[in-house]
Amino acid sequence: MTPLEKSSDLPAELHLLSLDPRVTVRRAGSIRKDGRAVVYWMQRAQRLNDNPALEVALAAANHLGLPLIVSFSLMPNFPGATLRPFHFMLEGLREIAEEAAELGVRLVIRRPPQTLESLLEEVDAALLVGDENPCREPERWRQALTRRLAIPYWTIDADVVVPSQLFNRSFVLLHHFRPHLKRQLERFLIAPPTPEPLYRWPGGEHALEGMVAEDPAKAAALWSELAAALNKVDSSVAPVEGFHGGPRSARRRLDDFLRHGLRDYAEGRNLPERDGSSRLSPWLHFGNIGPRTIAWAVKNAAGVPEETKEKFLDELIGWRELAVLFVRHEPHYESWECAAAWARKSLTEHAADARPFRYSYEQFERAETHDELWNAAQMQMVRSGWMHGYLRMYWAKKILEWAPHPEVAYQWAVALNDRYQLDGRDPNGYAGVAWAVVGRHDRPWFNRPVFGLVRTMTGNSIAKKFDAARYIRQNSAGSLFD
Repeated sequence: MTPLEKSSDLPAELHLLSLDPRVTVRRAGSIRKDGRAVVYWMQRAQRLNDNPALEVALAAANHLGLPLIVSFSLMPNFPGATLRPFHFMLEGLREIAEEAAELGVRLVIRRPPQTLESLLEEVDAALLVGDENPCREPERWRQALTRRLAIPYWTIDADVVVPSQLFNRSFVLLHHFRPHLKRQLERFLIAPPTPEPLYRWPGGEHALEGMVAEDPAKAAALWSELAAALNKVDSSVAPVEGFHGGPRSARRRLDDFLRHGLRDYAEGRNLPERDGSSRLSPWLHFGNIGPRTIAWAVKNAAGVPEETKEKFLDELIGWRELAVLFVRHEPHYESWECAAAWARKSLTEHAADARPFRYSYEQFERAETHDELWNAAQMQMVRSGWMHGYLRMYWAKKILEWAPHPEVAYQWAVALNDRYQLDGRDPNGYAGVAWAVVGRHDRPWFNRPVFGLVRTMTGNSIAKKFDAARYIRQNSAGSLFD
């Protein structure tokens, strides 16, 4: 995705704002002279605190002397979506509505057949600001919208610490990426600002359809309508109890991790039975919390060894932003076509090797393998919407070992991840499967049956590194899909 030319056909303050490396000017041109509002189309970055896209939209609105309207479009017809992520999202929107009222911006939530474009016409929008998402379907929406708009449209890289535009390519290995990343970190890893609107959209007769109103009765009716819109969403993957969507829920989880998990993170992150990781990935995926917020809090945490902080930040910023670059620049990130060249050759040569075990997609989905550890990991994901990161690697590699072909293994791993993980359909998940199955962001290892030169993981070897029996007991009670 190549950024378009920055627009100079703007007031000086807005032109300067458009030069920020987070900003992609998708449609240039003059600001609508009779515009009555700036609209921020919130989608990936579902939060108002520490949201660079909101910051840009507010700065533009304040410069223009206009109010800001925050628009969210609920898409219950998103391909393959289930009730689990929508429930999490709706919980988050309730919290965002409360924060919008505190900040003094108007939040409008709509669903099909209502459109963003109809809102832009209703408020005579002067400028549209949105957030970036490197995944294929959301990017397709942005490109289609750009072709139809008559007003300037900017998108903001809001969910990385360092803007991806500064690298404009992917990297083979993390240690190739680290030096480039570290040169930029000091510039962008800063205390999150707290912008405020200078102008406000009036209420009363100026209320818009879908606007979260101050009137409790109207607000309750809106939430009921949105919940009803999810009745036709696939409910076979149910909401979970352990994770609740929203910026405030995310910050509570972060605070708990800072108090009880960060100090022991270097050791605890690889102990699945202890849940020693941050478990922030669902909120990061939905944009309920920004990586800059987390990184800044960790960087300034008292009484924590610097080496431990570096390990955490390497995961949060290094691996995560490498994954964003992978999806941004790899058109085949969802299929085994994205394989590293050496891995593709090696896996193809071993594609006909006898598998020690062979399972169907349905057997994988139902956790019906011979391997108790793998089954426990699958059960954790299906039941809780989350799987410990260390076991995600093992989980995907065993699908490679037991599926009939590496191409099928990649397809099944992506399908299961996207169906059950709260953080599914995310660059981190795609990069994780690509690392485990087709050698992306890894190097060749010893030549072995089935895996070829792709790194292997065995249950016996990883079970020596943590209390596997305890993890199995924690996650294996009962059966799935009873």
